[in-house]
Amino acid sequence: MEPPQTDDREPLVISVKEAARLLRLGRNQAYDAVRTGQLPSIRVGRRILVPWGPLKRLVDGQPE
Repeated sequence: MEPPQTDDREPLVISVKEAARLLRLGRNQAYDAVRTGQLPSIRVGRRILVPWGPLKRLVDGQPE
């Protein structure tokens, strides 16, 4: 899985919408996964963001 990139570095976080697209999930499914803790997330103000490192480890099947 490749992160969405705007420069030469991996992003620290991506939006839930971007995570849903990468995981081939619907937007509602992704937000449900955040709510139940299946998808790692952090909240910054009103935004919910998915940390790239933990998401990649989750997809790769590595322990957190």
